Amino acid sequence: MRRRPLRLVTTTAALGVTMMALGGCEAQVHGSTPASPGPRLTVVAPLGTAAPLPDAPPDQATATFTGLAGREQQATAEAANAGADITAAVLDRRTGQLVTNGNDRPIAIASVVKLFIADDLLLQVANGQTTLSPDDRKMLDVMLRASDDSAAEVFWDRSGGSDIISRVVDRYGLTSTQAPSNGRWFNTISTAKDLVTYYDKLLAGTGGLPPEQASIILADLAASTPTAPDGMVPGGVYPQRFGIPEGLPNDPVAVKQGWMCCIGSDWMHLSTGVIGPDRRYVMAIGSMQATDPDDARATITQAVRRMFPGGRI
Repeated sequence: MRRRPLRLVTTTAALGVTMMALGGCEAQVHGSTPASPGPRLTVVAPLGTAAPLPDAPPDQATATFTGLAGREQQATAEAANAGADITAAVLDRRTGQLVTNGNDRPIAIASVVKLFIADDLLLQVANGQTTLSPDDRKMLDVMLRASDDSAAEVFWDRSGGSDIISRVVDRYGLTSTQAPSNGRWFNTISTAKDLVTYYDKLLAGTGGLPPEQASIILADLAASTPTAPDGMVPGGVYPQRFGIPEGLPNDPVAVKQGWMCCIGSDWMHLSTGVIGPDRRYVMAIGSMQATDPDDARATITQAVRRMFPGGRI
């Protein structure tokens, strides 16, 4: 697919709310959160240059994407009325247009960092630096599909911990992503824009991971399980269909989810992934809300539904 020249458009949203950064995973993160920037709705071009997708119809925004800026503003306001602060970014990889809600502060990405762990490990495999046993491959799949923390711990320790993040940041040119200050994988810091940049370059092959290895990650994300093991919640499992999967039921999606409790009294949720039969769109959306987990998941899902009321992009 061809890309149009990068362009920058900015509009201001009249929202009387204060945006806050957030993260999500199956572990706790402690620490204060700095004050957020004033709320804005921004349409920008993605950072960096990615290789074009295969040829496709003319580079025109879909009708739903054309009106996304206004609906994203409405979704942000509705979430604020429910007591939630959201950050969102949606990239049209064919036109190069990125729509955000103006809140791109660094966030703790929690279990979404499992993408980086898998990416780094699979590049080692591609370069002949390591091999994966059948058990290793099963662990990799369950780490991505079911967000298994024990698998993440194994691969994190095996590949050098925070050095994983430094290598991924260098390869993908992620300008706002940092290794965790305390060495715990779930405290890795990034932004919504960096996350969509990562997905875009993973798909385009410009992050250094060969297509064969990238396909392993994408296949696992497309096979994301309805629930994930989480020893911190009653029953030991957590629903992970919130956000993108439930908000876009009429589009094929490949997602990596994250969540955590408690940041003060807040639940945090993060939904990221690739959308559409031709993998045209990439999205990252997060929410922080002082409520029970069921309501928190409903809030982030409703935000996606407000952005795309037809259940597809």
